[in-house]
Amino acid sequence: MMKKIFISGHKGMVGSALIRALNRRTDEYEVITRNRTELDLCDQQAVKGFLEQEKPEYVINAAGRVGGIFANNTYPADFIRENLLINSNLIHSSYESGVARFLNLGSSCIYPRDAEQPLVEKSLLSGPLEPTNSAYAIAKIAGLEMCRHYRSQYGLMFHSAMPTNLYGPGDNYHHENSHVLPALIRRFHEAKLAGSSVVTIWGTGTPRRELLHADDLADALIFLLSVDNPPDWINVGSGTDQSILELANLVKSVVGFEGEIQNDLSKPDGTPIKRLDVTLLEQLGWQSKISLVDGIQLTYEDFLKSEKDGTLRI
Repeated sequence: MMKKIFISGHKGMVGSALIRALNRRTDEYEVITRNRTELDLCDQQAVKGFLEQEKPEYVINAAGRVGGIFANNTYPADFIRENLLINSNLIHSSYESGVARFLNLGSSCIYPRDAEQPLVEKSLLSGPLEPTNSAYAIAKIAGLEMCRHYRSQYGLMFHSAMPTNLYGPGDNYHHENSHVLPALIRRFHEAKLAGSSVVTIWGTGTPRRELLHADDLADALIFLLSVDNPPDWINVGSGTDQSILELANLVKSVVGFEGEIQNDLSKPDGTPIKRLDVTLLEQLGWQSKISLVDGIQLTYEDFLKSEKDGTLRI
């Protein structure tokens, strides 16, 4: 039987990946979307009215204010306010509107800064957060906890997925507000065009990061919708990591930059290492499929296409 599903944040990187994946399953899902001008997710009455009118059976919450270290440090009040409002409005209004299943997106940055690696689900809330993105993390934790308590109190299938660092088509390439991989792609691309001999990366380059292509995440989320009794929250990742310097060298190779890489030691490193333990998800039957090298190549091709047609997010 076809199910009506609302994807919040469908214009973002994750939301776009979900739309692509669901468009390959038109016999299973009827997809509903709304852009920011059509529906303000920070407006509780607007969200409630929309869900009561459309009555989707499923909701995937891929909306939220996101950004890298600079953005999180510069706009913490905006990050915590907007993400708290979006989560609260969507979760509570889904409950009031009779949504049968709500899948909420958390983030790997919600884990304690010094939690044992790889990060396991049970270590959530076991220690202090990474200060550079604590406002965003607290808002995301609130969303997870809301889903857990609504599931417990009301018997609803409200659950969460915690993806690792994501990349892919439609990413944000802003010089200051982007995440590490899109920032590196733009930096190496522009250095190549300018004929520069050096590209500078933040910090020591030693922090290690796990990366997952957005299309892999979309596939995992749709898989989780089919699981009868999923955990309250579950990690979604590739299960492998690499240093920022190793990542920079991969991007350098894909882009074709022939100069050197230098480190700006005046800039912060952020979390020393972050990799998710994906044992639970693998036990349920899902594994990532897109290799990092292939994913970076696909992402750079999308970057070039978006730059050419004027749709690059900068």
